[in-house]
Amino acid sequence: MARLKDGTATSAGGIVVRDLDSSPQLVVCRRLREHDGEAWTLPKGTPNRGETTEETALREVREETGLTVRIVSPLDSIHYTFVQKGMRIAKTVHYFLMAPTGGCFEDHDHEFEEVRWVTFGEAAAMLSFDTERELVALAETRLRNSAA
Repeated sequence: MARLKDGTATSAGGIVVRDLDSSPQLVVCRRLREHDGEAWTLPKGTPNRGETTEETALREVREETGLTVRIVSPLDSIHYTFVQKGMRIAKTVHYFLMAPTGGCFEDHDHEFEEVRWVTFGEAAAMLSFDTERELVALAETRLRNSAA
């Protein structure tokens, strides 16, 4: 059996938060997947040549959600591995807490079938990946502590 080659990948994205009637909400995105149906995720993507992590996060969130945003603060990064085309990829995704400044979901790109606002509790039940659920819980705690 052939041994997998190792590789690395980096992405950046955001947890976009708004306050609706004193109830914070965040953006989640639904993508159809060949092998397991669908996945609810946070917006993120890979950098273009020469982009900073922050520039990547702002661009990817705009493309994938249709929203223009500003970075409020950095969040933690998440790490995971996956296998693709005979390679084991160790991926790091850098996240930022973001606030919307304009745009609309109707302008999101083709990567997602649906983009919507949900409460933090709904996101905990909807998000497909443990690493993203943990990051959303951290963001909620930070928001709650900053409001106190």
